[in-house]
Amino acid sequence: MRARLLLAVPAAAAAALTTLAPAAGAATGSAAPTPTCKQPAVSVSAAAAQRADVLHIKVTNRGAGTCVVDRIPTVTFGALDGAAQPVPPAESAPYRLAAGGTAHAAVRTAEPAGGAQMRVVDFVTVAADPSHRGRAISADALGLPQGVRVWEPVTTWWQPSWAKADEALQDATR
Repeated sequence: MRARLLLAVPAAAAAALTTLAPAAGAATGSAAPTPTCKQPAVSVSAAAAQRADVLHIKVTNRGAGTCVVDRIPTVTFGALDGAAQPVPPAESAPYRLAAGGTAHAAVRTAEPAGGAQMRVVDFVTVAADPSHRGRAISADALGLPQGVRVWEPVTTWWQPSWAKADEALQDATR
């Protein structure tokens, strides 16, 4: 896996970012900024998709109010350095989650050209925001008892549905 510099944004800095850039669909003006989702208020999950070397990940806001996470999920692989790169390439920005709202992303863990450089890991860690510690999910829990194959992984931005996430991944990896 090629290394990716992973910039962890402290919670205070992430909160400051939300004051600089309005969340998707947020009105601009004198309204108070939407707060960053706290890790205990969101749940993340992942499972193998039907397409080979693709994971579906999901974040749900279990809190009582609207909050924001980074528009790019943070997905790391076992003890390997780096994280899945966003497709299309993008900088961090807020993604708004209503109370009870869910967002989806698709992660291609390996491209076929990985060959001898392909790695296999026993778990992935998924975080809805780089300020969160994330949740480690075993390969077995993902439905991949042989392990997760990794070579140049990429992730979509958060999307409103699995279909949109799959479409975004397909468009970006053609």
